[in-house]
Amino acid sequence: MGMNNGRVETLMSDFLRKSGGVAVIDGGFATELERHGADLNDPLWSAKCLLTSTDLVRQVHLDYLEAGADIIITASYQATIQGFGAKGFSKEESEAMLKKSVDIACEARNVYYERCCNSAGNFTSDGKILKNRPILVAASVGSYGAYLADGSEYSGDYGDAMDLEFLKSFHRRRVQVLAESGADLIAFETVPNKIEAQAYAQLLEEGIKIPAWFSFNSKDGVNVVSGDSLTECAKIADSCQKVVAIGINCTPPRFISGLIQSIKNVTTKPILIYPNSGEMYDAELKQWVKNTGVPDEDFVSYVNNWCEIGASLVGGCCRTTPNTIKAICRALPSKSSYMA
Repeated sequence: MGMNNGRVETLMSDFLRKSGGVAVIDGGFATELERHGADLNDPLWSAKCLLTSTDLVRQVHLDYLEAGADIIITASYQATIQGFGAKGFSKEESEAMLKKSVDIACEARNVYYERCCNSAGNFTSDGKILKNRPILVAASVGSYGAYLADGSEYSGDYGDAMDLEFLKSFHRRRVQVLAESGADLIAFETVPNKIEAQAYAQLLEEGIKIPAWFSFNSKDGVNVVSGDSLTECAKIADSCQKVVAIGINCTPPRFISGLIQSIKNVTTKPILIYPNSGEMYDAELKQWVKNTGVPDEDFVSYVNNWCEIGASLVGGCCRTTPNTIKAICRALPSKSSYMA
């Protein structure tokens, strides 16, 4: 075990070193699937795509790799065994879909490497980046609130009756399946409260063989969305050996600098940041409010500042696109060398 543990703990530092100090995470998924023609009017939309549109999902992963992303996140954020079960899928079928989300991302990586090998330079005439580089596949795990799809992933309020054991048993099998599916690490995304962070940290100690990152969300720039202290949440992540990066996603860009500072106060682990475009989401209407976000060039102007104050993994969350990711790569000194 000792050998394996060492590998788990150095996975991220080795990767960041090979990536020139800063690695780029991909961007929004739903928006891109829609752009490619997927119909997402279903609480299990990502899952629906895993069933019926694997080519679309693979294409979105490829679009991000060709935009310069070093890490692609699987389409499993809302994919839960319980959610599939409610739709009539058996446990076996549900587990197969979870595994499939990782397979599709790994296939996209393979296709990309093949294109890199067959390419004369680091660029295609239409501006795609074909640079052979280390690429990680991160298996996404959304919160219990994302499964409820009632907005509690953005409020972090699971009610007073919520307990640790319930959350652990809710997530356990899904985490095991994703950990054994060939992904490089698990991305616990949009973690809305402290109790869920504790549940994840304890599950990772149950013989999970791959590392993980914890990414919290905030709506005030101080606490996570539930009102729990971000510092306390980051400490939970810091004390878990399997956690190799800690950060923030699904949060307006204007809050990020302060949040990086808070995380830096309690950990020396790499800090990851993939905010929203800054657009407002109307939970009542279940839609994004037009023209409330920041354009790509403004989003990107923050990026070097975030890296200067301590972020070493940067990307985008909701409503960001491959163009956002390409612009981030252009802005990063360590990446722009091969984007000249």
